[in-house]
Amino acid sequence: MASINTTEVISNSKFNRFHFGLLAWCFIIILFDGYDLVVYGTVVPVLTEEWNLTSVEAGAMGSYGLFGMMFGAIFFGTLADRIGRKNVIAISLILFSLFTLLCGFASTPTIFSTFRFLAGLGLGGIMPNVIALLTDYAPKTMRSMVVSIVLCGYSFGGMLAPILGILLMPSLGWESIFWFAGIPLLFLPIMMKHLPETSTHLIRINRKEELIRVLSKVSPDSNFTIHDEIVEVKKSDEKLPIVGLFKNSRALSTLMFWVAFFMCLLMVYGLNTWLPKLMIEAGYALNSSLGFLIVLQGGAIVGTLIIAKLCDRYGSKKMLVPLYALGAISLTLLGMGGSSFMIYTLVAIAGACTIGAQNLVQAYVSQYYPPNIRSTALGMASGIGRIGGMLGPILGGFLLSISLPIQLNFIAFAIPGLIAAIALSFVPVKMAYYKNNQPEQSEEIMVDSNKMNIL
Repeated sequence: MASINTTEVISNSKFNRFHFGLLAWCFIIILFDGYDLVVYGTVVPVLTEEWNLTSVEAGAMGSYGLFGMMFGAIFFGTLADRIGRKNVIAISLILFSLFTLLCGFASTPTIFSTFRFLAGLGLGGIMPNVIALLTDYAPKTMRSMVVSIVLCGYSFGGMLAPILGILLMPSLGWESIFWFAGIPLLFLPIMMKHLPETSTHLIRINRKEELIRVLSKVSPDSNFTIHDEIVEVKKSDEKLPIVGLFKNSRALSTLMFWVAFFMCLLMVYGLNTWLPKLMIEAGYALNSSLGFLIVLQGGAIVGTLIIAKLCDRYGSKKMLVPLYALGAISLTLLGMGGSSFMIYTLVAIAGACTIGAQNLVQAYVSQYYPPNIRSTALGMASGIGRIGGMLGPILGGFLLSISLPIQLNFIAFAIPGLIAAIALSFVPVKMAYYKNNQPEQSEEIMVDSNKMNIL
């Protein structure tokens, strides 16, 4: 009878079929998450005319979904550390897919906004738990890369929304691109069958047989049996998991991550909602303006993959601080105009430094905190960030309503990037869990063939 340390097994595993399957499912989920988030920015020019909305009203409608995301991220992020990430992922997927689908049947701004809020609850809960699940099972040497690849699904979904807008809206109307969002409901049963639950949760609820089965897939070269003992590190449970974010000298890091998330999501959702409209104001046609939204997401994909590799090699903080600063510079230059090539290049850089940076900072947070509070850390940071996300569309609508020069509109979205860079520079790397993974206040759990006993 052997002893199995699940943390060591997972950390030392090699990327294999199990990891690829997990990555693929999570990529699909995040793709639709990105689609559902960006779809409103695709239709807002049409809705503004059809429903006679002012810029401020349209911006407020865009913020209802983000308002729901704030509550969803905090509630479902904390809940997942108690009932399991897999269950919360399923609940969140049902919420955002169903109510985004129903947006295509809304006949008034009030009904539309209500559906966006309810969809936002699921959208807020899905990403923190997908990232946490990936980090739980990714090999130690490529955690940033695995998480970043999956988060590129957000940008692919963001590109898909304007592409379908160009193809479908002229003939089928704006409603048609919301109907597409219901597809995840069809593959939910298959997803639930293939997605694993985290090892820590399986230990907590005494499902050793399932844990052994999952570990055998994680490390197929190892020989695990039901008679083996499970040696796992268990941190003392907090009645309020959020307290753990401020313990062991993590208070400064937590606050600075919250500032960075707030500022970056203000930029991300402000641009996703208003970039087409801003480019129309600058003299471009609707289809060309939607093209800029596609380039924004394309830049995010390329930037995420390139920088993620560097993050695994040199450290996330060293890459993210200059990335945020570069985003501020690119947005400032974007407002000054130039040749078509220059504009497209700046939009792509802006995508890498806003959406791409947000992808990477989530991967960073998922590794910075211990596994037992990982979903809580991501959920709280995302929830605080959604407040900035709510302000983004409102800020853009307000700026357009007062008819400022186009340059000042872009500068307004550039300033948060500079603030995010400053905030992240204060995060102490030495306090990261991946740097000091000797758990505090730990107990050793030995699991025999029949039950789990805390020794």
